[in-house]
Amino acid sequence: MTQTTDLPGTVPDRGPRNGPGRLMLALLLLGQFMAILDVNIVNVALPTMRADLHASGAGLQLVVAGYIISYAVLLITGARLGDIAGNRRMYHLGLAAFTVTSLACGLAPSTWTLVGFRFLQGAGAALMTPQVMSMIQRNFTGAARARALGVYSAVIAGGIVAGQVAGGLLVSAGLLGSGWRAVFLVNVPIGAALLLAGPRLLPADRGPRGGRLDLPGLATLSPAVLLLVVPLILGHELGWPLWGWASLAASAAFLAVFAAVERRVAAGGGRPLISGRVLRAPRLAVACAVLVLAPCTWAAFLFTTTLHLQGDLGMSPLRSGLAFVPCVTAFGLVGLSWQRLPARWHGRAVPAGFAVAAAGYLCVGPLADGGPRYLVLTTVIGAGLGVMPVVMTTALRHVPAEDAADAGGLMLTLMQIGQVTGVATVGTLFLTLAGDGGSTRHAEYGTGWALAAAAVFAAVWGAALARGGTARAAGPGT
Repeated sequence: MTQTTDLPGTVPDRGPRNGPGRLMLALLLLGQFMAILDVNIVNVALPTMRADLHASGAGLQLVVAGYIISYAVLLITGARLGDIAGNRRMYHLGLAAFTVTSLACGLAPSTWTLVGFRFLQGAGAALMTPQVMSMIQRNFTGAARARALGVYSAVIAGGIVAGQVAGGLLVSAGLLGSGWRAVFLVNVPIGAALLLAGPRLLPADRGPRGGRLDLPGLATLSPAVLLLVVPLILGHELGWPLWGWASLAASAAFLAVFAAVERRVAAGGGRPLISGRVLRAPRLAVACAVLVLAPCTWAAFLFTTTLHLQGDLGMSPLRSGLAFVPCVTAFGLVGLSWQRLPARWHGRAVPAGFAVAAAGYLCVGPLADGGPRYLVLTTVIGAGLGVMPVVMTTALRHVPAEDAADAGGLMLTLMQIGQVTGVATVGTLFLTLAGDGGSTRHAEYGTGWALAAAAVFAAVWGAALARGGTARAAGPGT
């Protein structure tokens, strides 16, 4: 088994329940929460944004998609920059960029300036968020690391839903007549507070640093991700044009070129953008498959269910967002409490959790009435998907701490691609079944089966992950 190496300054078996570790984790995860929140917080504000800025449909699409595109494309680069220049330094730099561009978005005078600032805001988030997982990996060990990853997963899941709720609250409140601008301006005081607290709470960067960014790898991986993400985000709205399919094919070609370039960089004694040592880490490849499939079902479930709640059931955006609170609560409780199970059950929890989620998805259509039974059903689905921290803990357990940036950037990118893919594929199925003015209740049946199938595949990969070893809470140095 590959042993992780605790770097100088590591907090031995310290976690979110203890003073310094708790404050450090809270600061890191609040930055992560803001970045995830901004993926969806804009959705509820689009109607008022259209009226105020006289925005076109294409402009509104890019306001939403611009952030996601630059975020997904630059995550791995952000992770490597943290490894080169220091995680704390890059976290602060990314947070500052995110805060400043949030202010710029909130003050944008036109649609296209807003689109430009959204791309820059996504770039700031891509620089900031990979440092969170890297600093958890470097500064927490054993059971403390597992607890921290549980909170981390809950923040990611909760941030997606909270974006819809917060967007509804902020737009409805109309603070000082800010309207849609409030969904961006809310980041400014929070970001400023984190920037002031960061130097006091985050540990200084230690250990060997330096080196060069793998520019050939960056020049081939970035377009590969871009060519994959853009058609997935815009494909349905544009009727899946020919250029979208060509873009997907070009993405595969760029990935093949990227693999060849990385082999050449490694053979020449350089350090590839994604270390081969990381890719060879035991169980990481299997875990990555799960980390694509599970967010795929989660994001698609939130997307399609929101459309149903606001469609046939006539709920307001705010009420539909609040309807997911029990689901997210169950996700978080499972993620934080799985370590209390006997150690021999930890590996089995992953396939069991996704099997539970699959069974829940099958019942989405029959129970899609928004009543108490539906809330119980969504809670069951959230509990099943709550095993995500077990997957991440298992994967990172075999990754040396010096490779934390590479592993973190890779996993975050795959999770983001999984979410975008889920919305693009299952979301398209839902909209096709619903048709123009059709029943979203009918569409829920078909998407429920699709989500169940994806969850079954996640369970199969989860079983393979379990056969390779459990995610037990190991002691320092493990």
